[in-house]
Amino acid sequence: MVNGEKLKKKFGLLFPGQGSQHAGMGKELYEARPAARWVFDRADEMLEKDLKKLCFRGPEDELMSTANSQLAIFVTSIATLNALAEKVKGTPVGNPDAEIFSPEDINAVGGVALGLSLGEPTALVAAGAMSFEDGLKFVKYRGQFMEEACRKEEGKMASIIGLEMDKVEELCNGVGVQVANLNCPGQVVISGPAPAVELAADLAKRRGAKRVIILKVGGAFHSRLMLPAKEKLKVVLEEIEIKEPQTDFISNIDAKITRDPSKIKENLANQLDSKTLWDASVRNAISGGFTDFLEIGPGNVLKGLLRKIDKSLNVMTLHVPEDIDMFVEKNISGE
Repeated sequence: MVNGEKLKKKFGLLFPGQGSQHAGMGKELYEARPAARWVFDRADEMLEKDLKKLCFRGPEDELMSTANSQLAIFVTSIATLNALAEKVKGTPVGNPDAEIFSPEDINAVGGVALGLSLGEPTALVAAGAMSFEDGLKFVKYRGQFMEEACRKEEGKMASIIGLEMDKVEELCNGVGVQVANLNCPGQVVISGPAPAVELAADLAKRRGAKRVIILKVGGAFHSRLMLPAKEKLKVVLEEIEIKEPQTDFISNIDAKITRDPSKIKENLANQLDSKTLWDASVRNAISGGFTDFLEIGPGNVLKGLLRKIDKSLNVMTLHVPEDIDMFVEKNISGE
């Protein structure tokens, strides 16, 4: 706590998914905050590659690859969270061997953690269910296996806006694609083989969709095309230690607060070829009394989605040192 003070309230902690990456992310935090620097340097050491150079400078096309973007977003998000925890605490987090937040540090800020797709392992590290090192290992193989699956069969994803859910499901069943993401009211993301998604997109427009957007992603995530990646990831998960979360954690798969480590592992694997329930997950957090949220990491996609879920929600994005300083200054109260 800063000078013996603490935050006025606890926040919902949100972590972004793939697509939020951009060259330059994390650079200001790395240069200004030792807590962020430790995370990037530790990741480079474990991965035996210069990930921070890719995050800070690009090139964009290399950063866009599934394997690279997932690692980059995960590490940048954890570095941002570590810098936030240290600022709130007012003293360095961790110890000389592991200069990273503790569950107590996170509980001083947040009361619930959730992440969209790739953001889920980030949320699990935040909640104390997974170590940073195990999270990094998991994300490394998650991105690698998903990229390999993308190469086997070309897939696409599309966002359908303004078409009723039953009509989207009927359309999907008719052409052989799947509902991939239920992100917010009026927006459904579909996924599957490229020709089938293109056909579904065209049919959606004919059936009254207000807008259809083919997404700029590497493949058909959250569809059956990711089954090979899922099976490989199950093997990796056997080597990953998952503990009971110390902060409430909401799973993408069923939008429920999940505490059982074996269920968390099962959900992490199933997420690859199943739809994510982001809208319902956020509503679960709201039902728990949360109206104030922090989007921690690159981009502001989640802030936009939450505004569509409930316009009364207050969402602050934390990307750079100034964001963190402003947040702490605004929300610290004396006792």
